[in-house]
Amino acid sequence: MTLIKSISGIRGTIGGKAGDALTPVDIIKFTAAYGKWILEKTGNNKIVVGRDARISGEMVRNLVVGTLQSIGIDVVDLGLSTTPTVEVAVPDEKAAGGIILTASHNPKQWNALKLLNNRGEFISDQDGKEVLALAEDSDLSFADVDSLGKVTYDDSYLQKHIDKVLALPLVNVEAIKAAKFKVAIDAVNSTGGIFVPALLKALGVETVYELYCEPNGHFPHNPEPLPEHLTEISKVVRENKADLGIVVDPDVDRLCFVNEDGSMFGEEYTLVAVADYVLKNTPGNTVSNLSSTRALRDVTEEAGQVYNAAAVGEVNVVNKMKETNAIIGGEGNGGVIYPESHYGRDALVGIGLFLSHLAQSGKTISELRATYPAYFISKNKIELEAGMDIDGLLLKIQEKYKDQPINTIDGVKIEFDKQWVHLRKSNTEPIIRIYSESASEQQANELAEKVISDIKEILK
Repeated sequence: MTLIKSISGIRGTIGGKAGDALTPVDIIKFTAAYGKWILEKTGNNKIVVGRDARISGEMVRNLVVGTLQSIGIDVVDLGLSTTPTVEVAVPDEKAAGGIILTASHNPKQWNALKLLNNRGEFISDQDGKEVLALAEDSDLSFADVDSLGKVTYDDSYLQKHIDKVLALPLVNVEAIKAAKFKVAIDAVNSTGGIFVPALLKALGVETVYELYCEPNGHFPHNPEPLPEHLTEISKVVRENKADLGIVVDPDVDRLCFVNEDGSMFGEEYTLVAVADYVLKNTPGNTVSNLSSTRALRDVTEEAGQVYNAAAVGEVNVVNKMKETNAIIGGEGNGGVIYPESHYGRDALVGIGLFLSHLAQSGKTISELRATYPAYFISKNKIELEAGMDIDGLLLKIQEKYKDQPINTIDGVKIEFDKQWVHLRKSNTEPIIRIYSESASEQQANELAEKVISDIKEILK
């Protein structure tokens, strides 16, 4: 059983003992702390709640909504929803915050509470620490019977979210419709099975092959949209001669594509392609996190614009985007953040922009992919002894490569011309994660092996 408390929320496996997993006791304690923080911070007693389709969702929803009512908070319940839809709804409802009940790409035994501020963005590091501190404070008081919060059910945000996507100037519905795309989708039996087909229909896509679009929470494969989990959608694309496949994770904030031959477009290249399209139409800066592909920087600089890197984590990417006035940004895990819509990863916005780009390019999806720089990322880790001075170890690596460009805003990232290696320590276990990127798989692996060898030599 697992329970992880972080600045962005609480997540864990369902069942087990309180304090060791995501039990009703933990859900109530954490929800009450967030609700109390909202009331103290804003004086506004309205919170939006939405959930993905995982099996535990209804149970967690009942506990969360009931707890918020018990401290005098009015709840707007969106029911089955997506992370970006809740993010859109919070400012629309003039709410003080939002809670998304989803464990994102984690397997079915997991669930989580993701916490938003009044702008519909993930709460900051400082805000998260304040909520965690309140959760450990047993001195919570609850509302009397005449002051209990009320619940309003609102299922209109499916259409409202789609309307916002259609209203974006760069979403070219006519071009998409004229392209007569045949699209296969895999929504891993979560809420993407509701939202993605509805969006495609609104975009004028008439031929859709639906795979795992029943929102019952029974994930038919590992829900993280990685190539090894997407063999079935690949087969559906090939057998139906579809123009492309679209894959989303359970809460629809990650997006990846399958080429017409069943090969993978590459989730790292979702943001690259969308950014390329945006940059072709709107000059401006871009941002991704340090562990994302260099291809975004290449595309940005080719357009004569400026790329900036952020620490890993959506909050950090959003902060850097605001700081640099970026027009597009996100993460290499298929997360597209388009401020013209809102500051949150949004697969629906990503689909609208990508299909517009593909339709106007006149290319097949694999031909479009071939227009971007080819890079390969290798992901490794090295396990260390408990209690080891990992920060000191990273400083020694930094010193060894002091003549190379180095970024230390999140671990240590070292650049070697167009190759790089990024070392990040785990916050929960004695591990250093090592990401490396180069023009080929072999070169990326060799770069990672070289740094791992350096670490072992230092440890001697």
